Amino acid sequence: MDTLEPHGHGMAADLLTSEVANARQRIHRTLQRTEEMLAENLALCSRIRTAVEAADRLMKIDPPSFEGRRAG
Repeated sequence: MDTLEPHGHGMAADLLTSEVANARQRIHRTLQRTEEMLAENLALCSRIRTAVEAADRLMKIDPPSFEGRRAG
């Protein structure tokens, strides 16, 4: 049973090498997408923080008036 190829690698070794290369590519793509998602989340957090700070400033400038309103 001769499973060795001319370069001394077996078919199983070639298949394993190919699978490892594919796995590395998937990991690389996953890491890239994770970094993109993290950047998007950080940008969103910054926008939310800015909106909350702006709302706080508005509340200090012109607080809501509850005079004349009845509890329902």
